[in-house]
Amino acid sequence: MNNEYNILIIGGGPIGLACALEAQKKGLTYLILEKGCLVNSLYNYPVNMTFFSTSEKLEIGGIPFVSNNIKPTRAEALEYYRRVATSSHLKINLFEEVQSVSKVKDQYLVHTSKSDYLSKNIIISTGFYDLPNKLNIPGEDLPKVRHYYSDPHYYAMQKVLIVGANNSSVDAALETYRKGAEVSMVIRGEQIGERVKYWVRPDIINRIKEGSIKAYWNSALTRINKHDVEIQTPEGKISIANDYVLALTGYKPNFDFLKKIGIHLSHDDKQIPEHDSSTMETNLKGIYLAGVVCGGMETHVWFIENSREHASKIINNILSA
Repeated sequence: MNNEYNILIIGGGPIGLACALEAQKKGLTYLILEKGCLVNSLYNYPVNMTFFSTSEKLEIGGIPFVSNNIKPTRAEALEYYRRVATSSHLKINLFEEVQSVSKVKDQYLVHTSKSDYLSKNIIISTGFYDLPNKLNIPGEDLPKVRHYYSDPHYYAMQKVLIVGANNSSVDAALETYRKGAEVSMVIRGEQIGERVKYWVRPDIINRIKEGSIKAYWNSALTRINKHDVEIQTPEGKISIANDYVLALTGYKPNFDFLKKIGIHLSHDDKQIPEHDSSTMETNLKGIYLAGVVCGGMETHVWFIENSREHASKIINNILSA
């Protein structure tokens, strides 16, 4: 079979690229299989997004990331990772989705939307951004409901309800407000999330205090209708007029894919995939995890800056086997 490699890497995000760079440096044959575009999750981030990390903490493979800003932007990150991939001549198949992984003798057969591949080692670096945490309420399937946010201009002069109080929700609230939207927020707790970017958190708190953005604290969205929404507040249920709902309640890894392969998940709400933190190998010999997917539902634990080291751990373990 011509499509045979030392390593198959599922996911073409920053950590998938880091694994490829490490494999290439050690002389191993590899292929990245990515179901979307290069660094697909970053591409789907809001167009005006600024990273929490500084540029040097987003670097992979020892390749410098030069930014015009202290905190790099989405556009700069896309440019950086694209240049890393092209200048290093990384072997990547884009827009090719992995559909199944099965064992064939002492190797794994990876079946995709375009071909079949064999390898003794697989690195799963699929992130978590593809599957939103649903609200599971009536009306969530209406066209006015969005689980992803991109550009604030679209919501100018519209009544926008934003669900959540963490970074994605706060960014969307501030940006759409400043483009002329009438913004309300439904927040389960009694304050803005403590992990919100430190230079943004005072801004949203002050906009709420002055009444520019309406916040419903200790509340929950219970129903979405065509022209309004229903909110359960401490004072009782209310209904407000509404054009769009941005349900930015977080995302989760593709647990079904992991379970289908045979990777064990913890039997609690965290659903952390079983793996050895020193080697990143799962309960299946030769199958490794890298990046955010390692944290299960604890998607705030792993970032680019602290999971870059997964690449060297994995490649060193493969070479020592």
